[in-house]
Amino acid sequence: MVAALSIRPAVPADVDRLAHLTDQLGYPAPADAIRTRLGQLTAEGAQAVLVALVGGEVVGWAQVGRGLSLESGEQAELVGLVVDEALRGRGIGAALVTAAEAWARERGLARLRVRSNVTREATHRFYRRLGYEEVKRQVVFRKGLD
Repeated sequence: MVAALSIRPAVPADVDRLAHLTDQLGYPAPADAIRTRLGQLTAEGAQAVLVALVGGEVVGWAQVGRGLSLESGEQAELVGLVVDEALRGRGIGAALVTAAEAWARERGLARLRVRSNVTREATHRFYRRLGYEEVKRQVVFRKGLD
């Protein structure tokens, strides 16, 4: 575990670090786009972006949101999670997941779902260590609508 780790909601001043970490996750986006998305995601309170800080610097983030579907009902979803690659394996990711779980519980949600690319085996081991169980594998399709 990293000393002096704290977690709080993301603020606009964090966007440069959020963009850097998002790039490490494999989804590069400019800081301006991250700023816009952060505002949109958190405006209504149905989602939160939580950041982990070590020494006052943002070293990870987690996005958690409320979801509702006809077949599953209401649940929380951990939409994204990343820790700076230089600090992985030190408990920061686990702390962010714990904070996301607390966010969900505070909203009366009884389940937290996480989706992970099938190629991210280390990530799957991480979630299993935290008590998550694999419930299915799926294929994701996409079509541009321009």
